[in-house]
Amino acid sequence: MKVRPLEDRVLVLPAVPETRTASGIYLPEGAKEKPMQGKVVATGPGKRMDNGKTAALSVSKGDTVVYGKYAGTEVEIKGDTHLILRESELLGVIGN
Repeated sequence: MKVRPLEDRVLVLPAVPETRTASGIYLPEGAKEKPMQGKVVATGPGKRMDNGKTAALSVSKGDTVVYGKYAGTEVEIKGDTHLILRESELLGVIGN
């Protein structure tokens, strides 16, 4: 199944949550924190402006992004949980 986000939305594959602490203690399922970063899998064409033109997104496929803990909508694609977020819900881009 192929998903193409609309307008200024991006499809993000969240990072895998940590299963151990830095000191090596394994975390139970209930103690794991929801990941707040992930990789952009697909982007929409951009937001349509009042003048009819489309504003380009500042993120692209392959970027690693940071987002709010409860941002976006979860969708399941091919057995993996993804997030669909508006570009404005993204907090930053990691790297480059």
